[in-house]
Amino acid sequence: MPSRCEIFCEILIAILLPPLGVCFRHGCCSVEFCICLLLTILGYIPGIIYALYAIVFVDRDQYFDEYRRPLYAPA
Repeated sequence: MPSRCEIFCEILIAILLPPLGVCFRHGCCSVEFCICLLLTILGYIPGIIYALYAIVFVDRDQYFDEYRRPLYAPA
C-alpha cells in the first residue's frame, strides 16, 4: 500500500505530465499507461482525468504478479 506522500507526489506529476504519473504507479507497459498516453495525445484534460482515476482508484496490487510488476517495486 503506497503512503499518502507517494500518492500526493504521483498526483502532482499526473497533473503536469499525465502519462508519467501513471507510469510511476502502474509501469510503462501497462494498459493504464497506454490509455492515458492516448487520451493525453487526444486532449490534455481527458489525460489528466484518467491519470487521476488510474492513480487514486485502480488498485495495482491485484493486477501485478511476479512477472508483471514495475521495475522499481520492491521484490
